[in-house]
Amino acid sequence: MSAPLSTYVAGVLAADPPAEHRELGRLHVLDTLAAIVACRDLEPAVLARDYALGLSGGDGPSAATILGTSDKASLVDAAFASAMTGHAAEINDFIPSAFVQPGPPVLAVALAVAETRGATGGELLRAVMAGYELAGRMPKALGVGNLRRAGIANHGIGPLFGAATAAAVLLRLPAETIEHVWTYCAQQASGSWQWLLDVEHIEKAFVFAGMGARDGLHAALMAQAGFRGVRGALDHPGGWMRSALFRDGDGDRAYLTSDLGTRSELPLTAFKRFPVGGPTQPAVEALLSLLPRLEAGEVERVRIDMPGRWEAFRDAAMPALNLRYLTAIILLDRRLDFVAAQSLARMTQDPQVADLMARVEIRHDPDQEAVPGQPRTESARVSVRLSDGRQESAYVPHVLGFPSHPMSASDVEAKALDLMSPGLGADRAKAVILAVGDLEEMADARTLIDLIRR
Repeated sequence: MSAPLSTYVAGVLAADPPAEHRELGRLHVLDTLAAIVACRDLEPAVLARDYALGLSGGDGPSAATILGTSDKASLVDAAFASAMTGHAAEINDFIPSAFVQPGPPVLAVALAVAETRGATGGELLRAVMAGYELAGRMPKALGVGNLRRAGIANHGIGPLFGAATAAAVLLRLPAETIEHVWTYCAQQASGSWQWLLDVEHIEKAFVFAGMGARDGLHAALMAQAGFRGVRGALDHPGGWMRSALFRDGDGDRAYLTSDLGTRSELPLTAFKRFPVGGPTQPAVEALLSLLPRLEAGEVERVRIDMPGRWEAFRDAAMPALNLRYLTAIILLDRRLDFVAAQSLARMTQDPQVADLMARVEIRHDPDQEAVPGQPRTESARVSVRLSDGRQESAYVPHVLGFPSHPMSASDVEAKALDLMSPGLGADRAKAVILAVGDLEEMADARTLIDLIRR
């Protein structure tokens, strides 16, 4: 398994992926760039940027740009800060079947290496696509259920291997060197589900993006520098993947290399239509569809029925994951605003919000659960009781952007324009969209860095 995986990664730049996969890759690059621009000034991004600059800020020979800024730091520190920026809020892409959010860590590392080592837009695209493959495949190979039972966050594991892959591709590592990348990834594989207790999205941005970007890039750079370790690490009987933790349960080691290079994880990767957590998206869509028939002052009770870990989204301390908070601000504002969705101050201090949150009930609906063996679903039924006795309800079986109901290219571009225009202006935002559309013709991937620089 280690050998074919290493051979695949070593051959990525010479490969010719199907046109439909390359198109999806371009759209995910655009979606992640838009997230970076929109989240640039949020606290997780600012903290990570200040931290990176404090460690290694400056325009040295190996410095890379912290995306969305003109600041530079060492290669690893810049990639870390850029990844944290991309996931500073709930707006970037995700792979629901793997419970990972690949865009920020994979693109942050790919652009940092592309800038410092030189790469074309086409090479960047192929590296990112390969990163998505490993980010999505590794948690499924280990077993999503196995990881959850062990308290290990898929969200840390997938980005680690995805970022390492993107780096290995653009560093042009040979297969025999990539063998050692996997063993140093295994040693750094980490992340806890305690991110669910995070309040300010800082620890979550670290687990989902910054940590994987930093550690995956370190693994690739260490292997390039000559660090060696266990040969065939992913196959060794005493190795990480063969441990008791992953031996039974729902792990599927063969998934890691099954149809590698022909079947892609990209069609399984979702876009977030709204700036909130993935499982909250259907309820948000249902509420927005009901707004023309509702006034906040008339609402007596709201009930949201959903599948999955419903209680996590009833009680979340993080605003963009708390369905009771999101319901309140949608009813009060008559829309869902990117800034309001992230506002801890409003969730904890606004008396109107508190009053409406108390009227929202979140319940588990087993009838909405996927049949065992079928893909994970994200759906919601919202029922509203009004003071005059009326009942209004809406059911969303799949939000637009979920793999079963994908966004079109124009949908993704419209979302990107909306996210980037406040920071870049409409003209520059449109220029980013056009540039990504022609990514494979781009002679120097640094063009993207310059386009989103502020």
